Amino acid sequence: MQSITKTKYASIGGGINLPYAENGEGEGTPVIFLHGVTDSHRSFDLVMPYLPKDLRAIAVTQRGHGDAPRLEGGYGPEELAGDLRAFIDALDIDKAIVVGHSMGSFAAQRFAFENPERTAGLVLIGSFVTCGDNTDLIEFVRTAIAGLTDPIPAEFVREFQSSTVALEVPEDFFDMAVEESLKVPAKIWKEACESMIVTDHSAELGRISAPTKLIWGSADAYFDRSVQDRLLSLIPNSDLNIYDGAGHAPHWEMPERIAVDIAAFVASVTDTDRALERAAA
Repeated sequence: MQSITKTKYASIGGGINLPYAENGEGEGTPVIFLHGVTDSHRSFDLVMPYLPKDLRAIAVTQRGHGDAPRLEGGYGPEELAGDLRAFIDALDIDKAIVVGHSMGSFAAQRFAFENPERTAGLVLIGSFVTCGDNTDLIEFVRTAIAGLTDPIPAEFVREFQSSTVALEVPEDFFDMAVEESLKVPAKIWKEACESMIVTDHSAELGRISAPTKLIWGSADAYFDRSVQDRLLSLIPNSDLNIYDGAGHAPHWEMPERIAVDIAAFVASVTDTDRALERAAA
């Protein structure tokens, strides 16, 4: 599957150049997309064509993933959130709406509570507070993931990506997603997954001041409804959109709907910001 947009690169310091793709020509608040573990910015290829052309959408590949640099360490939410801040600085973006899927949503949470002045809004897809209380996921990471060696078998990656969806996705897109995951070394699979087990954001989520939209598929094999309810209870200004029948990757399974929901959320955030500006004038 060919990418719908040309890949660019942003230097964020320390010799790190992050690949990203940009869609739309809007001058309003940019929307930054962060992918899940072992994916890349191409995780949002199906969503981009459905977004309004006046919305500036930027999907970035996070460190160690896709064609981004492989660093010796630092694959937890702290480092990923720090990279995001450096990335928006590099693109001269003052404030952004951040959309994150799974691992990307964990990094987005941290970015939001550490950088409230840079966060206009937050969309968390297939998100969680911590993986440290998910016994099934812990077992999977500390057995199947911990045992991985390079090169990682393609069949393992295909089974892993299959587990994230409950509905059919285009075959060429799925093949591309598997190819992107195969670029990620075993060391990064292990460190990125382990970091989500040992990190718990429950004490910090109350610091998120930006309006937050949760998006969750009812057939998510990794995080159930109770996880979303916990996020709702901890993040002050949050609400939930449920995608009936979708799995852990609803942006793959229902890309048109998720694009519509994101566009509506962006519009609501923008309208609120304008109203506040008028009130303060």
